[in-house]
Amino acid sequence: MALKVLMNGALGRMGQAIIARAKSQGVSVIGIDKGDDPAAYLDDCDVVIDFSHHTVTPVLAGLAAARGKAMVVGTTGHTEEEKATIRKAAETIPMVWAGNYSIGVNLLFHLTELAAKILPSADYAAEIVELHHRLKIDAPSGTAVNLLEAIERSRPTPKEAIRYGREGITGARTEAEIAIHAVRGGDVVGEHTVYFFGDGERVELTHRATNRAIFASGALTAAQWVTGKAPGIYSMQNVLGFK
Repeated sequence: MALKVLMNGALGRMGQAIIARAKSQGVSVIGIDKGDDPAAYLDDCDVVIDFSHHTVTPVLAGLAAARGKAMVVGTTGHTEEEKATIRKAAETIPMVWAGNYSIGVNLLFHLTELAAKILPSADYAAEIVELHHRLKIDAPSGTAVNLLEAIERSRPTPKEAIRYGREGITGARTEAEIAIHAVRGGDVVGEHTVYFFGDGERVELTHRATNRAIFASGALTAAQWVTGKAPGIYSMQNVLGFK
């Protein structure tokens, strides 16, 4: 039986890419966006894919939980309160929640975590730079936050040591600091680089996306994988078998 997908955020860049990819794979997809009532379509789908706005996801997650529908969440920029609501819904339904659905980016997460374990924090300072198109409305990107989390699994970092860019007389960089720098312009699909700066050398791990089809393909892979799973929050690392 073909997978039936409810695509929320159908008029957006990612929504359009996912719908196009779904049709090429023979996946049945219903596209909805602002002004549509998701509740009217939930009974006709197996899984909900959400690439909309951070304020919409918690409401949609609650509706999906009430109907027992699996979810794939690609929307970023949620507040802590919104995240808590989404996590509550995942106690009832299976949910893949990721900042990036590219297979290459998820390999980057794995390699970043490995590098952070191997390279001593006292000798190799970590920094993250992300580039996106001028129309992206949130910063830093969800992928950059995920990269920070990958580093923090080996290098627990106090909140006050996390920097979002730098300005003014900041003083010398402390050993504990990790900074994320967001660059916006043009039509850049997405680029992320993790730096580990040592004295006399540096390690750079970079992923560049040139076509949104890679994210669409990953989101549909996640949608197929999560359907029928036990309730809970899963990552693309789970989907791809990295953990």
